[in-house]
Amino acid sequence: MMNSPLVTVYLGLGSNLEDRRGHLDMAVDFLKERLKIEKLSPIYDTAPIDLPGQPRFLNMVVQISTRLSAQTLLFMAKGIEAKLGRVPLDTPRPIDIDILFFGDQVINTPPQLVVPHPRLVDRAFVLVPLADIAADLVHPGNKQTVKQMLETVQGREEVKPWADPNKPA
Repeated sequence: MMNSPLVTVYLGLGSNLEDRRGHLDMAVDFLKERLKIEKLSPIYDTAPIDLPGQPRFLNMVVQISTRLSAQTLLFMAKGIEAKLGRVPLDTPRPIDIDILFFGDQVINTPPQLVVPHPRLVDRAFVLVPLADIAADLVHPGNKQTVKQMLETVQGREEVKPWADPNKPA
């Protein structure tokens, strides 16, 4: 593993159950134990997409550097989800961790691992925080930058900066 190249990876994190901010913080702490975190996006409050009646999400994107394989990283992410109480159903979830980009690689081993994330181009709740930390990142499939994809995605107005109610204004 030590001879593996260092890869820049972008992870999407979301939570829509109970202490949403706390779940995001715990997930980031677990990631820090094994990976080098380069950047954290701001946190956004977003409506649940394709999940009617669910609570609102908090979403963010994390940029990491790793020598892990994509498969090992996915296994680790699923382990963090399990530690935080995630069950693999479309119910409210304490945490959801998705691999958005793994360097410039295109990985297609469905259903477990498809990178770049197949629906990120249609998800403002991913593109808005991703643009905060990597606007010029180029999608290896469609060759568009994150900024270009964000310009055409539907629902940007539904992605609101999250204001921490525990911090003074």
